Amino acid sequence: MSNINVRRAVENIRSGTNVYTPLVETVVNAIQAIEAGSSEFGRIDILVKRSDQTELDGGQPTVESFIVIDNGIGFDDENRDSFDTLYSDHKIAQGGKGFGRFICLKYFDDLLIESVFEIEEGRKKRTFKMGKQTDIIVNETLEDCPSDEIGSRVTMLKAKRTFPDKKIKTIARALVERLLPYFIDADYKCPEVRISEEDGTGRIVLNDFVRNQLSAMIREIPLPNADISLGSDGKAQNFQVRLFKFYSPRNQKSKISLVADRREVTDTAIHSYVPEFIDEFFEERSSEGEDRDRNYIVKAYVFGSYLDANVSLERGGFEFPKSDDLLHSISQAEIEQSAAHIARDALGDTITARQEKKRAQVRTYVEESAPWHRTIAEDIDFSSMPYNPTPEQIEAVFQKEKFSQEVSIREQVSRMLDETDAAGLKDGLPKIMDQISKTSRNDLVHYIALRKHVLTLFGKSFELTEDQRYPSESTVHDIIFPRKGDSVATAFEDHNLWIIDERLNFTNFVCSDKPLDGGSTSRPDILVFDKPVLFRGDNEASNPITVFEFKKPGRDDFVNPSSKEDPVQQIIRYVNNVKKGKFKTPKGRPILVADNTPFYGYVMCEISEKVKEWLETEKDFTPMPDGGGWFKWFGNINLYMEVLSWDKVLRDAEMRNGVFFHKLGI
Repeated sequence: MSNINVRRAVENIRSGTNVYTPLVETVVNAIQAIEAGSSEFGRIDILVKRSDQTELDGGQPTVESFIVIDNGIGFDDENRDSFDTLYSDHKIAQGGKGFGRFICLKYFDDLLIESVFEIEEGRKKRTFKMGKQTDIIVNETLEDCPSDEIGSRVTMLKAKRTFPDKKIKTIARALVERLLPYFIDADYKCPEVRISEEDGTGRIVLNDFVRNQLSAMIREIPLPNADISLGSDGKAQNFQVRLFKFYSPRNQKSKISLVADRREVTDTAIHSYVPEFIDEFFEERSSEGEDRDRNYIVKAYVFGSYLDANVSLERGGFEFPKSDDLLHSISQAEIEQSAAHIARDALGDTITARQEKKRAQVRTYVEESAPWHRTIAEDIDFSSMPYNPTPEQIEAVFQKEKFSQEVSIREQVSRMLDETDAAGLKDGLPKIMDQISKTSRNDLVHYIALRKHVLTLFGKSFELTEDQRYPSESTVHDIIFPRKGDSVATAFEDHNLWIIDERLNFTNFVCSDKPLDGGSTSRPDILVFDKPVLFRGDNEASNPITVFEFKKPGRDDFVNPSSKEDPVQQIIRYVNNVKKGKFKTPKGRPILVADNTPFYGYVMCEISEKVKEWLETEKDFTPMPDGGGWFKWFGNINLYMEVLSWDKVLRDAEMRNGVFFHKLGI
């Protein structure tokens, strides 16, 4: 009589098992019982018992229970006592853990045993049920049974969760995948394993999946080198890989299965290591004499004594880690990665074609969307990138590579400065400078491509909308520089003042549509002062100050005598107020102005005939040669002003950048 807490033992079963695990364990126990017996023809029948409830859609009722019948040695006293012992070592030579029966109670309500065995006194019949409290065996009976056939009948009664599959063929295939090592060993005669409905109909012989009429469902792929050696030289472990095609995969993925004691323990998607395995493969009818086209997946089975010795108690995993660590010389990921590479090489041209397709996708992305990546594309290994990648996934790979190169450059420069004298710089300097040049070109091309997009948006911003209206000046304003902002809050790369003048790329102070004195006084759209040479001088009196005014595309009413929005007078007023010291920088310091501080004023507006007449007759401006703008010098206040049409601003910006766009083919 045992005395253990069966319920707690079941509750403590770790993850890694599933509803098929107890069925597989029961079939393996039946195979081992046959091996221990004297039957010349071993046979195992798996009967599928369904629910009595009819499905609403008229389909097959769900699977409720399984009955496994074998003609093995039976539950004699030795096997009975082993069943009644937690962690029994009765089958330790065969990889037994003495725990499989507990997994049955994790997924089924009851486990019932009925067995006939032979002893000196004659044949006996033993029946019992697996307990759920402190005894493993309960309700045991033993009686003479002189005429019954030797063997066992194990019933896993009423699944606790809905069994995932209904069709006999589907369940058969799932079992074959998990038990395939038993069926493919040329030096081993596997008992015949059959599965059918409870009444015997719909019978399928599992062995036939690798022989006879069902052999077309699973085929082995010959491997020129199926061996793996991992670990240090003193503790190297050897593994063997066998690769199979599984046809009609039913939305399954190609996998790597680690096998212990002829049982599949773990399965991991191969595309975790080689992305090109994520989709099914296609085999044309002319291949291998087949008369039809078929899809298939690939499954790599890995065998080895190291796996046998380290399988977990529940056979849901292994005692060594999944990923590399310092305490173990071999990890699950290392084994799987090696097997994945064998599978990749075995499929040869098929995988190469998929890799080339992926590279073509990357090239298309670079040419059409990200030409700035051309300089580093040749340096990147795309093998780990997902198959059929999205633009976001491609860009992520480029960004990772760019960051890696920048880190490498910094480390090399630092190391060179620390370890190399001036005379030795010439040896390592060219290589580092070439790397710096590559990353710099990448940034420059990216910046130029962004300029192309900005100019496209800028051109759209002063076109008529669908309702035949022009956008407000705020639209074009926000493209050039965000309103209610200044350079303290807006970095130079976040504005597009280069559209107007390249000298405005770097500025020390910008106020955009925001009172310069922090109050509610009238304000220019943008006011800038910078240092002409470096484009980033301090608040010095010699730095030019630039003022802008934007007027809504299509609008010219500001030239009317009654208008209070005369942009020329507004800029003159702003300049005079700056000269009088009425405004401060964002940091609260006075804007320093001398008598000779140069001022530049720009008005961006629609140059209609009405505006042209106004500029010529009332404002005394001079037209530019291209007719797209007008200019005037106000000597008394040191102000040079231009009135520019939106089209001219766009055209000039496109002209300045055109050669770069042309060189990039964008």
